[in-house]
Amino acid sequence: MLTSEQVRAARALLRWEQKDLAAASGVSLPTIKRLEAKPGVLNAHGPTLGALSRALEAAGVQIIPENGGGPGVRLRYPIRKGPAEP
Repeated sequence: MLTSEQVRAARALLRWEQKDLAAASGVSLPTIKRLEAKPGVLNAHGPTLGALSRALEAAGVQIIPENGGGPGVRLRYPIRKGPAEP
């Protein structure tokens, strides 16, 4: 399960814009904008959710599931550079 809040928080940690996530995941920019606009669990097909998760995780984000304290994200160390960084 992945929420729009987790995606926005992950992008902020990586200093990515929506277009960076689109480039890294192969998910279209309009789809990312639509998914992030609605609060809560993302309403998308499995392959889309998988692509977003894989791109964020490959960039160094750990997705934390609901564990009593709420879902979240954090950076894994060492931090990897994103697609927009040299």
